[in-house]
Amino acid sequence: EEEKAERHDSKEDPRVFQRGRPEYRSLSYDKSEPRETLPLEEGNSVLHSVAVCKGSQSPGTILDHFCKLSRLPAEHRAALLSDPRFNMLCRGAVQNLGSFSTSELVGVLKACVRLALPPTHPLLSACENEFCRRAWDMQLAELLLVADCWRCLERSVPSYLSILFSYANVRWKDLTLPQFVQLLYIIGEGRRSPADLMQKVESMILKHLDAFTLEEVGTICLGLFKSLSGISDHVMRKIADRVTLQMEHMSTYALVNVLKMLRYARLDHLPLLKELGKVVPARIPTINIQGIMHITLSCSSLHYFNEGIMAAVAMSLPSKVSYCRSKDAAKFLWSFGCLDYEPPNEEEFYSSLIKQMHAKLHEFRKFPEHLLTGLLGLAFVKRFPEELIDYALRDEFVQLTRDSKYELKKDLFTLSRSVEIECPSYQGSRLPPQFYHEITELVLNFAEQEIYVRPEIVEAVSLLESMLGGPEYVKNHMILPHTRSSDLEVHLAMDGHPIPFNLKDPVADKKLKDIGVSLTDDLLTQLITGRFSGQSPVEVENKARTPAQESLRAGDCAVLSGGTPITDARLQVEPKSGRSLEASSLALNPQPQRVKLAIQVSNRNHYCYCSKRLLGLHCLKRRQLRLLGYVVVELPFWEWFPLLKRTRLEKLSYLHYKVFDPA
Repeated sequence: EEEKAERHDSKEDPRVFQRGRPEYRSLSYDKSEPRETLPLEEGNSVLHSVAVCKGSQSPGTILDHFCKLSRLPAEHRAALLSDPRFNMLCRGAVQNLGSFSTSELVGVLKACVRLALPPTHPLLSACENEFCRRAWDMQLAELLLVADCWRCLERSVPSYLSILFSYANVRWKDLTLPQFVQLLYIIGEGRRSPADLMQKVESMILKHLDAFTLEEVGTICLGLFKSLSGISDHVMRKIADRVTLQMEHMSTYALVNVLKMLRYARLDHLPLLKELGKVVPARIPTINIQGIMHITLSCSSLHYFNEGIMAAVAMSLPSKVSYCRSKDAAKFLWSFGCLDYEPPNEEEFYSSLIKQMHAKLHEFRKFPEHLLTGLLGLAFVKRFPEELIDYALRDEFVQLTRDSKYELKKDLFTLSRSVEIECPSYQGSRLPPQFYHEITELVLNFAEQEIYVRPEIVEAVSLLESMLGGPEYVKNHMILPHTRSSDLEVHLAMDGHPIPFNLKDPVADKKLKDIGVSLTDDLLTQLITGRFSGQSPVEVENKARTPAQESLRAGDCAVLSGGTPITDARLQVEPKSGRSLEASSLALNPQPQRVKLAIQVSNRNHYCYCSKRLLGLHCLKRRQLRLLGYVVVELPFWEWFPLLKRTRLEKLSYLHYKVFDPA
């Protein structure tokens, strides 16, 4: 019973909606339709008749033979494929297909479904060609029924589907509600999104939204999801509104399909997510492992943290973990790590999933992305299973990632660098230096175009340069490129005085003087009109200096003792142990004792939805910055973004408090 509950039938489960209306009987193949089993003797009589006539029989007789043979017991139906008399019947049908009426041709195809002919059988190829030839003379109900039969036979028929979609497009106004839902089901199962239909699909969804059953709503969402069909936020919100009101009465399968589409659309619908937190936790023990995975993944993809859902998942999973595919185990680890949640049973939870990852190691050769997904999720919560990491960083596995349809280099980069920083005793496989160089360049080039230039970062850099004394005192770059977000680096002497370190000219190191602003009571009296949020008095810009407005490039150079310019983010330091760690160039020369600040200009995407709970990747980044000796200072978006609209003085006041706060 437990195994039956866990089993997911990817062919039959999506067809449950067809039981909800009698109209679907004419649009789909009904496997549950009762049929009287044909005695074996009668089956032999049919085959004998075929042999005597040598296949030269009328279309009606051929159809009758197929229908009778399809009623044989299952074990005898399977044996037909190797019977010469049955092959003779199939050849006779192929030779006479043009003489069949459309209803007779449909009857033969339905019999082929019951006979479970293999998708590549010659009779099916001939039937497909004949249906394509006469499609425009058929009724839409017949076309949908034939498409459903092709799905039951698991035969790919792209040409037929193209004709079906064109036909539906021309006769769109004549579509009934069941025909529309069946069409969306076929679109999903065919994994094809006909672009010219999608606008009409949206209008039809809105037209019938209140009339759909909840199962039909789930089918529509699954069809859109499987075919990767975009949908407007407006329509998706309308669907989510309907589901929110009736979620308690919705099957878990239909609900999961809605969540898949919500995840694909990246739609934040808080009422639905809150209702999910009320309805789902009690259902978790009865849901199969793939359903639980999709619920968990939807929460993490939408950055929505609900402890009730996550705790229920964690408590149920260890007893079900043996049913996890490699994909399921990886997505669970990723989701919990992404939301930075370690459940009450964390040791049992994580050990069971790591054990299952080991058990599914052979699957990662085909799906390398799943291994990296799981290991990154573990790294977010400070867990580094060395055997799995060693496997992931081997040359053979790295080559598998290069052949994958997904871009996995950045994930390898994040994993490997994290291991180097957090696991100094690790002795396993490592990525080659050339790999690091290649990905670092890729990440930094992206950062220069997309991250460093964001308005909230540019404004913070400009004001910090003005406040501290110039661009020599601030560096806008990635201290840890593998964490894929920027830092504003500032150095302070132990007395709190800013130290210049961001040197663009190789000779500037000798000439640069400390030109930071010294605070005096007079200066404060002149420039400070108040306190920020009741906090301590703060410093403002140095009027004697023109503030540098340009944003800094990641390629700003520091200087080796030999006078050779290098780039901080690209620097590789090889300790005696052989570990390759990202390091600041300042470590190459003896420096006065100082405090290195890594200022984080955060945004909403760094946090869980509607909360101040930091996501796993950014927890990992800050943890590693501290391990490397940095003091992490944050300009949280809920404080900094509103300030961007305020006066320059208020922004300077805020930044001074953040930089010079004794804490």
